[in-house]
Amino acid sequence: MKRLQQTFDRCRQQKRAALVGYMCAGHPSQQLTLPVLDEMVASGVDIIEIGVPFSDPMADGPVIQRASEQAIDNGMNMQGVLAVAKQFRAVHPDVPVVLMGYLNPLLRFGTQRFIETATASGVDGVLLVDLPVEEGRELRLSLQQAQIAPIMLVAPTTGVTRVAQVVDSAAGFVYFISVKGITGSGRLDVDDVQSRVEQLKDTTGLPVAVGFGVSTPEQAGALAQVADGVVVGSALVAAIDGAGTEVDARAAVRATMKPLADALGKVH
Repeated sequence: MKRLQQTFDRCRQQKRAALVGYMCAGHPSQQLTLPVLDEMVASGVDIIEIGVPFSDPMADGPVIQRASEQAIDNGMNMQGVLAVAKQFRAVHPDVPVVLMGYLNPLLRFGTQRFIETATASGVDGVLLVDLPVEEGRELRLSLQQAQIAPIMLVAPTTGVTRVAQVVDSAAGFVYFISVKGITGSGRLDVDDVQSRVEQLKDTTGLPVAVGFGVSTPEQAGALAQVADGVVVGSALVAAIDGAGTEVDARAAVRATMKPLADALGKVH
């Protein structure tokens, strides 16, 4: 959890937003997962989000759904995701790692076992898309006791009262969903998102990151004027889809993420 705070603090001192990059573990293959993560860091990603593949990723669009299905076909599971996080941490001791996914794989793995293994693997935060704030108190407390941030989502349709409840339950950062819909839907209204983020920041002292519809440097640069972090997922997942070699995968990551990092003012 400290790595998240330190990263946002450093980006704030550099007068820029953090670039948060999402990829699904096991996609496009198990063998290419670590090279993709490594190249994400080399291309300017400040915070890594590793997707835990799930058979019913209801909040995700077709790009990430296909990646999740492929990852499962490739044999990726929760144990494998945590192993990836541990291997990544050994190479990148200071880069924050957030696991993003759904509640079912965690429960099937075992809550206490998950927390212990995630701690040993150097995981900094967990974002569970389908766990409502009203039902997750015990799990959030257990995560925080283990110094793992429970990261919470705020949707464009979330009412004022519930926003207060959500941000009060969060740690690490608050993730603002920039579109009314699934990931990568492409209906991003930058002006509206900027206004909503400004309102959200009035309710919390935590950093606010924006995601779900960001795909271009222009969008990222505009959102970075108000957000503390910009999350890019579907664009990267689509770029690496079908990569068969490490050279191809790294090139796809670099071509997608470096322009976004440049748009946020990242000094390489």
